[in-house]
Amino acid sequence: MTTETNTAFEGFKDAFKNIQNMEVPESAREFVKKTANTAKDRAAEVLAGSERVTAALENAATESVTEAGKISRNIQQAIFQDAEAFFAGIEKLASAKSLNEAVQIQSDMLRARGEVFVSRAKATSEYLGKLAANSAKSAQDNFAKVYNKTA
Repeated sequence: MTTETNTAFEGFKDAFKNIQNMEVPESAREFVKKTANTAKDRAAEVLAGSERVTAALENAATESVTEAGKISRNIQQAIFQDAEAFFAGIEKLASAKSLNEAVQIQSDMLRARGEVFVSRAKATSEYLGKLAANSAKSAQDNFAKVYNKTA
């Protein structure tokens, strides 16, 4: 049985020897090289595209943080101005010599605060409109940068 087994494996041994010495055609080697180079180029393009996306996201995040800081400072300033106006009004009210004068001071204070409120509401709506337009434009520009370079 060992002789028969050895003879059966002789064919496989010969086939493996031939495979090991077989030459790979030039066209197959070129195909593999071209495929590898194309894959390498695509990987570089994907990396560049992802870097552009990351830069666009960083830019958007930076703009958002900057705007949030501006809004916070404006709110703090408004609170401070309101407090100043309130205490100035209290001082004026305390200096009133008659009930009629106190009512007039109170009325003037309420009118002034109403005007400030309307002015702030108008400025806020203009600011938010401008912010929305700028944000949309910025997002569109960033998207165009990313899309144009990856397409």
